[in-house]
Amino acid sequence: MVRAVADRAFLPTKNLLEQVGDMMILTGKVLISALRPPYPYGTEFVQQFMFALRLCWFPLAISTIAFGYGAPGLQAGNFLTLFGAIDRLGGFFVLSTIREFGPFVTAIILAGVGGTAITADLGARKIREELDALQVLGVDPIKNLVVPRFLALMIVTGLFNIYALIFGIFGGILATLTFQAPLGPFFATLLSNASTTDLWGSVVKCTLFGAIIAIVACYKGMTASGGAEGVGRAVNQGVVITFLAIFAFNYVFTQTLLATHPEISVIK
Repeated sequence: MVRAVADRAFLPTKNLLEQVGDMMILTGKVLISALRPPYPYGTEFVQQFMFALRLCWFPLAISTIAFGYGAPGLQAGNFLTLFGAIDRLGGFFVLSTIREFGPFVTAIILAGVGGTAITADLGARKIREELDALQVLGVDPIKNLVVPRFLALMIVTGLFNIYALIFGIFGGILATLTFQAPLGPFFATLLSNASTTDLWGSVVKCTLFGAIIAIVACYKGMTASGGAEGVGRAVNQGVVITFLAIFAFNYVFTQTLLATHPEISVIK
């Protein structure tokens, strides 16, 4: 009886660890398949890239402007106005938008829009036994379905990060104008605090966010079961797992970057 209770108590943890292990194995298989010839997924890669591009550009633009104008813009501006330091808002945007908000908003939009579409697509194929049929025909589902989605989501997420930074800074410009402050000091402190480390760190981090989104979405789609209800459950679980993985990875990446480049932790 005690063992049965213990098994039930630790079952969620056991399932979580098993899923994490399976995702790591899938990551290894995807990397090997992506590097090993032949490369038959060119058309699928372009289609997935354009699909994510069309699906996510408008929600990302609206979200980044809203986030840039709201949290780091108006809220930080209200605080800096108390000390007569509204000219430092540009330096704060390096810390908030370039390092954190830009990659985060990009990852959230891509996970919520693109990742769910991938999970639903592969999940529908799984419950219709299309993936099993491909294996019977000698077609590798990982190379032909997972690899193009993995590469497309990584590249489009990295590119969208630059797009998000531009619109996020535009939100900061709107916030500066709202406080009737000149834009010169905003850009002066923005450029004096921004460094190449901030920019490449933001792009690399967001690209790796795309890899996490793709792996989780493909794994949950390819392991879906239980008909249409199971696909919906897989989509929900995929979004939650993706957000948790992104938050955890962001903490490790940011701390590692600050430890190796301590000069970027100082706002001038």
